[in-house]
Amino acid sequence: MQKNIMLFVVFLLSVSVFSQEDLEEVKITKKQKGIKKSYTLTSNTSLITSKELLKAACCNLAESFETNPSIDVNFSDALTGTKQIKMLGLTSPYLMITEENIPSVRGASQAYGLSFTPGTWIESVQITKGAGSVINGYESISGQINTELLKPLSDIPFFLNAYGSTDSRFELNTHFNKKLSDKWATSLFVHGNARVAKNDMNDDGFLDNPLGKQINVLNRYQYYDPESGLVSFINFRYMNDKKQTGEVDFDKDRDRGTTNHWGSEINTERFDVSTKIGYVFKDMPYQSIGFQNAFNTHRQDSYFGLNLYDIKQNSFYSNLIFNSIINNTMHKFTTGLNFSYDQYQEFVNANDYSRIDNSVGAFFEYTYDNTDNFSIILGGRVDNHNRLGFFATPRLHVRYNPWKNGVIRFSAGRGKRSANIFAENQQLFASSRTFSILDNSGKIYGLNPEIAWNYGISFSQKFKIFNKNAEAGFDIYRTDFQNQAVVDLMQSPQDVLFYNLKGSSFANSLQVEFNYELIHNLNLRTAYKYYDIQTDYLRGTFQRPLQAKHRFLGNLEFETNVSDNKQWKFDYTFNWSGKQQLPYTASNPAEDQFPDFSPSYVVMNAQVTRVFSPVFEVYVGGENIGNYKQQKAILGANDPFGPNFDASVAYAPIFGQMYYAGLRFKIK
Repeated sequence: MQKNIMLFVVFLLSVSVFSQEDLEEVKITKKQKGIKKSYTLTSNTSLITSKELLKAACCNLAESFETNPSIDVNFSDALTGTKQIKMLGLTSPYLMITEENIPSVRGASQAYGLSFTPGTWIESVQITKGAGSVINGYESISGQINTELLKPLSDIPFFLNAYGSTDSRFELNTHFNKKLSDKWATSLFVHGNARVAKNDMNDDGFLDNPLGKQINVLNRYQYYDPESGLVSFINFRYMNDKKQTGEVDFDKDRDRGTTNHWGSEINTERFDVSTKIGYVFKDMPYQSIGFQNAFNTHRQDSYFGLNLYDIKQNSFYSNLIFNSIINNTMHKFTTGLNFSYDQYQEFVNANDYSRIDNSVGAFFEYTYDNTDNFSIILGGRVDNHNRLGFFATPRLHVRYNPWKNGVIRFSAGRGKRSANIFAENQQLFASSRTFSILDNSGKIYGLNPEIAWNYGISFSQKFKIFNKNAEAGFDIYRTDFQNQAVVDLMQSPQDVLFYNLKGSSFANSLQVEFNYELIHNLNLRTAYKYYDIQTDYLRGTFQRPLQAKHRFLGNLEFETNVSDNKQWKFDYTFNWSGKQQLPYTASNPAEDQFPDFSPSYVVMNAQVTRVFSPVFEVYVGGENIGNYKQQKAILGANDPFGPNFDASVAYAPIFGQMYYAGLRFKIK
């Protein structure tokens, strides 16, 4: 026996010698997918990789979802150029948006917060449909989006990205990374962008995109000691963002506070500090403890014509997490404590809506996974909130693989949140509407908290067609609101009403996907989405305004084989949006009316990338290359201080065609 073992060792050594001296190097490569879907995760989660983020201009997180079938991207209004995202037909406030599992876009940052994370900082994005995990909080209703940033210990020493576009937007990103020791590394990310020229492509006298500039700096540190099992992150961030929009002839120094010309400024300053410490118990790799803390201050000073809106939010978040097993690794659990504190100083014209919110909660999540074809996550948490009271949040996720490469998932859960009605609907300040809160018995602007149940089922299957990889699937979700802070634009074009839900409100979502490798290196991704979203308003039951009932996405990507480290990459995206219910304007004069429904339209984007070497590449692309523009973007544009002015209704692109070019340079 001993002799046989010795002969085997000699054989291995011989193979090693021959491999190094006599055989040519053989490289086995596998192309990375832009969007990855796991067939073993319990929740319905997809992963957007860095490859997918490079398929479009991707200037910030809000613009990272143009090629993603799970997320709908719309413009929030006709002035600021801000992109708004939706999942399951519900806007981003019903999503929990986290950065490395710490809540990020919430409260005061809801309207513009997605534009404050540059795309080049992102390592990956995880998108979970339906009720999310109870670990991060109770607010998730339609899903969760978690962003992972580049890690100092694995990042390259230097990265440069320069970008310019025909809508006069210019951007520069630089990443500096240094290994301080075997266990410490630090990264410095510097982002700057500016839009410097006035554009009015539809000749209505208003800017299609705001003038603006942003400086955004992130310094992060990472410590990792594999022997002790200790890992930690420390982040410091500062961001300053300024936007100016309104009439082309508006001069902020001359016209602010007057009725000479309508204009708006939105100035935001933000500072963040966060820490994460994790410890994996020695000799027990299945057991760990983590402690997260985050502090941020967010200040926005803004005006929209004669409407003034200022908000400052100081927040602290803390999360203690413990992971372990019960008997064996098929039975796992996660438990811990959350604490959150939010101080708001909020002023709407002459009204003071300042308040303090705080909550403390405990959670427990049990996971059973037979490591084969079945897993279940049963989670629950209890929270005590000074305004929402004491309440429980149950969540359930189930996965079953009935056969090879097929997976069925089911989820159900409850979410509860306080609606920040002004911060989340800032586009309505760009109108002459009067803001009215009809209820006063609740503790949040006089309103009660929003409560909703979400249920969903999904199925995915991988298979072969003509020996080429294919994937198909569908998911169906329903969200039932027990209470909702209704934003009513269906009563009068001169008013926006806020009140507690008086009847029913629900959102049904169906998505069908088909992905196929047409030929080698040419991949097709398609998705059809159907939404039935209805709310009982004071005037009756209507579809949710500015939400297409039918949508279709198609994406083609092609890459040439790498030759001498050179490569071509091509990407084309087709987005069709069906008609959308528009806010009620029938009582306006005919020239200041919208129809009941918008027309359907198509937006096409394309990009070509030339990789010259592993360290240098250039790209050119176009957005909305079919040049579709909303015919009437602003009501009452000729009398912006009159009763019919409204720039908040954007159902389609305003600017039209936009072309861009950029470069990426790396030092590895």
